[in-house]
Amino acid sequence: MFTGLIDDVGTIERVADAAAGREFRVRCRYDDLVAGESVAVNGACLTVREHGAGWFMAAAVVTTVGRTTVDGWAPGTRVNLERAMRAGDRFGGHLVQGHVDGVGRVTSVEQRSDARLVDVVLPPELVELMVPHGSIAVEGVSLTVNELPAPDVVQLSLIDYTLRHTTLGALECGARVNIEADVVGSTSSGW
Repeated sequence: MFTGLIDDVGTIERVADAAAGREFRVRCRYDDLVAGESVAVNGACLTVREHGAGWFMAAAVVTTVGRTTVDGWAPGTRVNLERAMRAGDRFGGHLVQGHVDGVGRVTSVEQRSDARLVDVVLPPELVELMVPHGSIAVEGVSLTVNELPAPDVVQLSLIDYTLRHTTLGALECGARVNIEADVVGSTSSGW
């Protein structure tokens, strides 16, 4: 389980196809990971296979590659990272499982006063799970739905802190993003 509060922005150093799936070496600030630990990488929960000071290796199986933006990661790609919660950790975002529900596409990025408004077209299966002012995880980041300007569009309002401490500050029109619907909203909608 995660909170959607990003604690590092890492960089993909290496990508290779292997028997375990698509493998990634990620440069990060972590120096105390353990094999088998879960790390959300742009919102996708991956398992640490190997690690060292400032890096780890993880693999994504074909199902994960098909449901996320993992297929587009290449050396140099910056990724949001969050380690799994431990019992007793402070809970500051919202419940995030690290199970990406679908991939959205950014259609608008507009600076308005002190917020950056980002519109994302959702896959059809996620539309009914969006609630105005409800929670959503985009690229693993815990956010609040600002508006639903069209039946298949969710609008995000990004604050300065999020822009500076996650990869969302670099979003442009056309970008593909991992989306996880709010687990509470998903449960109450019967999905």
